[in-house]
Amino acid sequence: MRYFYINPDQLASPCPLITGAEAGHIRLVLRLKPGDMIALADGAGFHYKAQILQITAEGVALKILEKYLAASESPVRISIAQALLKDRKMEDLIRPLSELGIHRWIPFVAHRSVPRPEAKRTERAARWEKIAREAVKQCRRGRILQIDPVVSFDQALELGKSCDLRLVFWENASEKLDPEKLNCGNPIRSIFAMLGPEGGFTEDEIRKAKESGCISASLGPRILRAETATLAASSILQHLFGDLG
Repeated sequence: MRYFYINPDQLASPCPLITGAEAGHIRLVLRLKPGDMIALADGAGFHYKAQILQITAEGVALKILEKYLAASESPVRISIAQALLKDRKMEDLIRPLSELGIHRWIPFVAHRSVPRPEAKRTERAARWEKIAREAVKQCRRGRILQIDPVVSFDQALELGKSCDLRLVFWENASEKLDPEKLNCGNPIRSIFAMLGPEGGFTEDEIRKAKESGCISASLGPRILRAETATLAASSILQHLFGDLG
């Protein structure tokens, strides 16, 4: 069955409606018809089996047949704090991070981040949210990747303080991730990981991160591009602590 995203607010209606681009895709591209079965994701942890009742220019009316808890969420909540990269690079990270099961994405301004015009902030955030919603149906996740507003470096560190494990990935770190040493006998249910901008973190930022409780970690002997490092770190963390492999 085809998967589609539906706004959770619509599910309170006895006849939920898919509107906008999703409805257009059903009507004009896939050419589905009344009686066809589809699957829905509400981005809040549930999937649904539904039947198309009616297709009009206003939207696609549905009958919900079954509701069930999505089984595709990772057992560990990973928050990736990403230093701002050039706009397209940030956009390109959202879909694979969703596919990897990352729970939260915290964009922040690092010392070496390329500055961004204030006027673009609202437009940029809307674009990021749209990509995250589209990714939910493609990878059949239960929840939409949570995207925070852009914050400062210090604010990002503060947001990570409630996590069981806090890491800062740095090209000059020598420590490798060892899950047995990191959990100290306690289960790790939440992880906060910081990744730097194209120019990397400064020594002062690494010092602040360590003082805040972050452990510095290496991604190997090769220097990775910023966007590659983020995906590599996310994959490693899901493999060691989550459900990847």
